[in-house]
Amino acid sequence: MASMVSVQHPRNPMIFPPESGPRVANTIPYSPYFYCSLQISPPSSLNPSKLKPLCFYAASKASNSTAKVYRRQKHKNPLNERKFNNNDQNDDDPLRGNSSIVLPTVDLMSLCKQGKIKEALEYVGQGAFADYNVFGALLDSCGSLKSLDMGKRAHELLKQSPFAGDIEMNNKLIGMYGKCGSMRDAHRVFDRMRERNMGSWHLLISEYAANLQGENGLLLFEEMKKSGYHPDEETFVAVFAACSSAGAVEESLLHFEAMRSEYGIIPGIDHYLGVINVLGSAGHLWEAEEFIERMPFEPTAEVWRALRNFAQINGDIELEDHAEELLVAVDSSEASADKITLPPRKKQSATNMLEEKNRLAEYRCTEPYRGEGYEMVKGLNGQMREAGYVPDTRYVLHDIDEEAKEQALLYHSERLAIAYGLISTPARQTLRIMKNLRICGDCHNAIKIMSRIVGRELIIRDNKRFHHFKDGKCSCGDYW
Repeated sequence: MASMVSVQHPRNPMIFPPESGPRVANTIPYSPYFYCSLQISPPSSLNPSKLKPLCFYAASKASNSTAKVYRRQKHKNPLNERKFNNNDQNDDDPLRGNSSIVLPTVDLMSLCKQGKIKEALEYVGQGAFADYNVFGALLDSCGSLKSLDMGKRAHELLKQSPFAGDIEMNNKLIGMYGKCGSMRDAHRVFDRMRERNMGSWHLLISEYAANLQGENGLLLFEEMKKSGYHPDEETFVAVFAACSSAGAVEESLLHFEAMRSEYGIIPGIDHYLGVINVLGSAGHLWEAEEFIERMPFEPTAEVWRALRNFAQINGDIELEDHAEELLVAVDSSEASADKITLPPRKKQSATNMLEEKNRLAEYRCTEPYRGEGYEMVKGLNGQMREAGYVPDTRYVLHDIDEEAKEQALLYHSERLAIAYGLISTPARQTLRIMKNLRICGDCHNAIKIMSRIVGRELIIRDNKRFHHFKDGKCSCGDYW
């Protein structure tokens, strides 16, 4: 079956025309059951804000005619070059004639709600007025789509707006970068803020926890206290999330005790749930159950649901059944929740999408295991074996022999995406992989070794979280 690949090049799609990008002749066939997407981060030396477009377009709108587009050959933005006045009849600008230039009327909020973020960014870049709510919607949408490229474009436009120094808008920037898995950019925004509020600290700590970099979140908490900020209830919710991400069980219990003794904060249900998540994530199920029994109020459905889920993950069937009974006693609707008929399986197409910066190029291949990408995978596999990699065939569920299982593991989608990125990008450039399924244990071990061999940071987003592979280690600490 044919497969499709789209390649993302480190160029700015808002400036360069689609036909200017280089074409790639490589093809990557793909398994029909899932897909991966590769984002290639642009080099740090490429600053889109410093690049000048070759020309601008201005639309003149008449009352009884359709909009016409005129080309302006100057390098300067006509919107910034001069201000037009309807009463000025002596201007010889050929673009105007006897009337002022009027940009097309667009509803930017509607575009954001429809998911047409690229179009909205293009209109704002051409001079369309964007108010506070529009910029907020743009950043939220970029974070929801996990599109780092469009998020950076929105950031550049925000710098040129009157809201560049607004605290809440910068908080949205931190959240957007965190959701896109770029904590370096999130922390850079935080460092450059002239003023911060408690929400700024809470947001950055929470995003570190969500990206499995809880150690950095805990360090930020200590920095917050040294800066003179007094922790509140929301602070400790973020701190417990960071402890869960870092596996810091003892530290979480110390913070829980300090809430009452040092800060006079009475722990609420969110704080108890935070500690339960820390204990459950670390596999301390007996301690989690004992902690629940000592709660000063009746456990809620969320508490028993969390304990049941951790028991299921760790294979403790007895505790899982016990927590299930208590959960049903609190919330009777949970009794039939697990018996709902599963929806029909979605038909998966044989596509492997390597995202280009907002531009799609399609390549097809009908012969499996051919092309430079597959050759690169084979070469990496030999180096990985020398570094100690041993294929774990338990993750292949097909009834085939061991050799065929090892080959099946070799061509998992994330490995092909990485291989194609390695042959398509300069050395030491970060690769971003977007995967729609949970990464398997064998690929997780293989990519750790691969990151050390190629000397790059490999960021993979599966259906649960971001994995930051660097120097043979993963940010999740091998627990996901």
